[in-house]
Amino acid sequence: MTAFASLGSGSKGNGTLVRIGSEHILVDCGFSTKQAEARLGRLGIAPGDLSAILVTHEHSDHAGGVAALAYKYGLPVYASYGTLKALGPKLTGTVIDSHKEFKVGEVTVIPVIVPHDTREPTQFVFEYRGIRVGVLSDLGQITPHVTERYMGCHGLLMEANHDRQMLMRGRYPEYVKRRIASNLGHLSNEQAVAFLDAVANPLLQVVVGHVSEENNHHDLLEACFAPLRSKVRELRFANQRDGVAWVEIATDVGEAGNTVSVSPEYATPPG
Repeated sequence: MTAFASLGSGSKGNGTLVRIGSEHILVDCGFSTKQAEARLGRLGIAPGDLSAILVTHEHSDHAGGVAALAYKYGLPVYASYGTLKALGPKLTGTVIDSHKEFKVGEVTVIPVIVPHDTREPTQFVFEYRGIRVGVLSDLGQITPHVTERYMGCHGLLMEANHDRQMLMRGRYPEYVKRRIASNLGHLSNEQAVAFLDAVANPLLQVVVGHVSEENNHHDLLEACFAPLRSKVRELRFANQRDGVAWVEIATDVGEAGNTVSVSPEYATPPG
């Protein structure tokens, strides 16, 4: 059964677990080894069960725990050249080409270049026998390339970082506010809603994450995303402490190796 879960999502640490095909793939680890072990454990996964760790970018809330976890359990790490270069000698990994698909076992991994203030930030879409699961956070704007790559997904963890008014009225220094709100920062609720509206389909199960504890609020998120609940199969919110438990791709989407078909209007565009 294909599924995905969040170990925790926010500025204090991030990790997304994707179970697809026979693989368990961890996207990012911004937690200490002890925390990561505990968070994986509550999902019923031992670190040694992981097939690989994929790193989206070098910020510590995403990459801070990768090296220690990978070293302790002998896990392969994949990241872009820019990300590995920025992390320096403390992390050894396999360089991926951000423009080309690659394989983890039988799973096809589709890198997606995003606008963020790091060396070579790369988000990911996973595909196996027609089922697609996407992970998307830490970007300041939605580009046509990003929208195209996330069309036709059945599962999606996506960012809605801040309410713009809360951010601008908040206590952060002005330079931090400008960074977060910039085209190389993070998605506002409004930007996230517009993106989801563009990629929504009736089979899609969504987790909204990387929500700022300082500049956002659950009630605001609920109000913003409420009009889209009827356009997707399911929508949940992840938080920093608990993340979100396994979201299983519904059995009528595809099982026992059957190829999944998505209606033409939701299919991935050519190229």
